[in-house]
Amino acid sequence: MPSAVRFGVNYTPSEGWFHHWLDFDLDSVRADLDSIAALGLDHIRVFPLWPYFQPNRTLIRERAVSDLVRLTDAAAERGLDVNVDGLQGHLSSFDFLPAWTRTWHRRNLFTDPDVLDGQAAYLRTLAAALADRPNFLGMTLGNEVNQFSADPHPDPDRATEAEIDRWLTRMLAACEEGAPGRLHLHAEYDATWYQDDQPFTPAQAARHGALTAVHSWVFNGTAQRHGRTSVPAEHHAAYLVELSKAWADDANRPVWLQEVGAPAPLVPPEHAAAFTEATVANALDCPDLWGITWWCSHDVSRELADFPQLEYGLGLLTNDRKPKDMAHVLSRAASDPPPAPVPRTTALAVPADPAVRSACAPGGPVYDAYFRLVADGARPTTVLDTRATDHDHLTARGITEVVTPDQVLPTPQGGTRS
Repeated sequence: MPSAVRFGVNYTPSEGWFHHWLDFDLDSVRADLDSIAALGLDHIRVFPLWPYFQPNRTLIRERAVSDLVRLTDAAAERGLDVNVDGLQGHLSSFDFLPAWTRTWHRRNLFTDPDVLDGQAAYLRTLAAALADRPNFLGMTLGNEVNQFSADPHPDPDRATEAEIDRWLTRMLAACEEGAPGRLHLHAEYDATWYQDDQPFTPAQAARHGALTAVHSWVFNGTAQRHGRTSVPAEHHAAYLVELSKAWADDANRPVWLQEVGAPAPLVPPEHAAAFTEATVANALDCPDLWGITWWCSHDVSRELADFPQLEYGLGLLTNDRKPKDMAHVLSRAASDPPPAPVPRTTALAVPADPAVRSACAPGGPVYDAYFRLVADGARPTTVLDTRATDHDHLTARGITEVVTPDQVLPTPQGGTRS
């Protein structure tokens, strides 16, 4: 019986990485998609590079858009649905922003009226080009665009929470105008959940768009603090899924684990399969999980320079399209998923104030208490401290017990599996 949870991969082309849009080769793309479909996965997330598609504010290249449609059609031939990220944005340590937003034309990505007009037109155009394709899932506004809005970015585009709220509303509306009724969303890296001064907030992540997306990377201090086989490392993805639910207004809002991977050397290649198996199993124990989309499909070619070393080996498949052990792990999970999980009845109270969200970050009291509960055999979720006595809210989510971080007794350090 097919799983209600979707299993997919973030598509990194084996030839040319995302620069393949400059020399689009449909035969190479088809071979990549064949190797993905052979794993039994059902969707891909694809990444047009914004400056290649919209090199001028009033020029959206028809040839580039046509190539995106051809990729989507090739995916359909292989039974793969497609989610499209629009504003790239940031990928694998590189920023890809059009010249009309930088240096001599420096304008804020989130507040400048002309930039907003250009972004909205671009997102609307991509969505409209795919609106009649049955395998088009919808648009993600961009990949981790929150990294442009605050430190530690070297040249941030500062904005307030209210300005980001308006930006999200307008850009999601543009996607909806282009392709009504599809699954349009936005996605940020975990600073949204962990960094006190991020203008992209947990409430926005959990309330704007068709579902909530989380990106889980244990190089954020989790693996460094606790080790690759620790409870925090193997449950970090599940933690973000459950943490996001505290801010959702819909008791059953779906959550998409849109990025998760096994980064070396914190997760050495020989241990990647075991890490993948544990991460996937724990995420699948989260109710209302929409899907798991692994980062990434194919390794980055060693012929390409200047990537962080971990980026070269994150693929489920090698650069010559051979599946790794962790690919087989994900394939087995997709073909034989577990039954839908029962509700999580114990909730850990988290601060509703985004100015203290670092309490949820690695080393924070919420983070530590959550994993102490997991180590003790609990299956916790989270609830805002402002909703901790809201009977209707708790009942709707199946929560029967609320605990605070200071009520969770310490357990021995490490929490490593025996």
